[in-house]
Amino acid sequence: MTKYMIFILRAIFSCVFAVVICKMFRPDAQLPFIGGLAFFLLGTSYGFEYFRKKKMDK
Repeated sequence: MTKYMIFILRAIFSCVFAVVICKMFRPDAQLPFIGGLAFFLLGTSYGFEYFRKKKMDK
């Protein structure tokens, strides 16, 4: 898969998980809060990938 497709899949999954998490723990959450959580989840997925690849290079 190309890097672009991986980004799209991660973005979709981040949005879905952000909505599920917000509806479970903060049912009154507004759209900017959900979007921020989705952005945070997407960023952490790339952060974990960076550290995983860095660890495998050693």
